[in-house]
Amino acid sequence: MLPPKEIVHTIAAIGFSKTKIPLNKLFILALLAGFYIGIGGLLAITVGGGIPEIQASNPGLQKFIFGAVFPLGLILVVVAGAELFTGNTALMVPGIIAKKLTYRDLFTNWVIVYLGNFLGSILLAYFFAYKTAVFSTAPWLDHVINIGTKKVTADTSVIFIKAIACNWLVCLAIWLSIAAKNLSGKILGIWFPIMGFVAMGFEHCVANMFFIPTAIFYGAPISWTDFMLNNLIPATLGNIVGGSIFVGMVYSYLYKEA
Repeated sequence: MLPPKEIVHTIAAIGFSKTKIPLNKLFILALLAGFYIGIGGLLAITVGGGIPEIQASNPGLQKFIFGAVFPLGLILVVVAGAELFTGNTALMVPGIIAKKLTYRDLFTNWVIVYLGNFLGSILLAYFFAYKTAVFSTAPWLDHVINIGTKKVTADTSVIFIKAIACNWLVCLAIWLSIAAKNLSGKILGIWFPIMGFVAMGFEHCVANMFFIPTAIFYGAPISWTDFMLNNLIPATLGNIVGGSIFVGMVYSYLYKEA
């Protein structure tokens, strides 16, 4: 595995390489990431939402099972290749601090990738989660609606704080995957932090682009305005803080690119 200083230097190079991706390809890569994270969410609901007896008798175990399968999404993003907004909140920062990237580079990447993630997540939610009717019966229907309703009725300050913690772990998962030099190491490096944030109920804006629209499509009493204002915006802002400051800036300061 790479030592911490080399991880930061490698990430600075990765961030620079992202600015060389043509914008049309960047958007397609972002679409793929939206699909992949949504697939992780779809699997998590299929498995973790189909065990109401365990959820009632041992809720901690149900949360662990739900979280244990969700990392499939980030594994696909990292190993197969895709552009994920939450990861890029940290990956672009070492290059900024090393003055190899401009703020225009950073914001261009963030905006295009965010929009691509959003569209990919919505398309997956509509066609693969809703049109297939995979969650149309109990207990999955109840679980889908419960997830969406809880996410849009929570206090926005709590969502913001949970989103900071979430992307702290997501970006650390990417850090660990970059440190590993083989596939099994990358998968393990991703799995533990992602399983942890999902089991603890933290807020990931791209995952929520799948979970909440899926609930809306299945008839949850949630409007698109509720989704945007009550969850997506505070989750996005918290994810930016968690990724860019708690991971990108901290490790760039500690192991500054020469």
